[in-house]
Amino acid sequence: MQAMKRKDNNEYIIPDWPAPSWIKSAVSTRKKIGQNPYDSFNIAFHVNDDIAKVASNREQLITDLSIINSPFWLEQVHGINSIELLKDENRQTDYSPANNSADNRQLNNLVRADASYTKQKELPCVVMTADCLPLFLTNKNGTWISAIHAGWRGLCKGIVESTVAKYEGESAELIAWLGPAISQTHFEVGAEVREAFLAVDKDYESGFKSHKPNYYMADLYFIARKKLSFLNIKSYGGDLCTFEDSERFYSYRRDAETGRMASLIWIEKRSEQK
Repeated sequence: MQAMKRKDNNEYIIPDWPAPSWIKSAVSTRKKIGQNPYDSFNIAFHVNDDIAKVASNREQLITDLSIINSPFWLEQVHGINSIELLKDENRQTDYSPANNSADNRQLNNLVRADASYTKQKELPCVVMTADCLPLFLTNKNGTWISAIHAGWRGLCKGIVESTVAKYEGESAELIAWLGPAISQTHFEVGAEVREAFLAVDKDYESGFKSHKPNYYMADLYFIARKKLSFLNIKSYGGDLCTFEDSERFYSYRRDAETGRMASLIWIEKRSEQK
């Protein structure tokens, strides 16, 4: 397999974490900025971008990262469903629009979930984000991986815990990487969001700063790290703000009409196994 491309520029973020060398992961970026909110490397069909262009972007993503099998795309719903990816499954893995009209796209029975996990080699788990937190998991032996879409709703409901529960070993065997997400400085939420988290655990109070009457600035990274720490999972990353870095990242809070980045993780088949 060819080495992963574009590691040393702004086109892909390559996680810096102590995962085994055969655990591959990357986060796509905008690559460029244009006048049109989608005049860049958007990988989401469900926004108002041209379907043919998005399909081309996804093909380029696979080429750039030297991926053997197509990623398993999810219909993300801010829930806690986490699915296992198996080889040769007869499940829809992508949109299949009848034509290239943005008005004619269909979900076509995509799996509704906000995380996927697998022990299979060369089968990428992927989530899409534009402010929500993409979170990778792997065990220290490099035999299990997961990609999680963790917005505030999913974090509050327990998407991290529900996914970790799918791992058959001890949670302390896992490590996590936190990808680009909106930082606390820019993430204003209503009092009801804070109350929802405090109803789960009062310790989450430190993740909210009073901003103005009935509004707080929420820290997704703090909340995620708190959950991971409780599960005895060491975490890395968590220092890239989608809102602040308009050159590299899409941000729904910043732009409203915008594209999505892809965060992918997969187990590479090692040379002795080929």
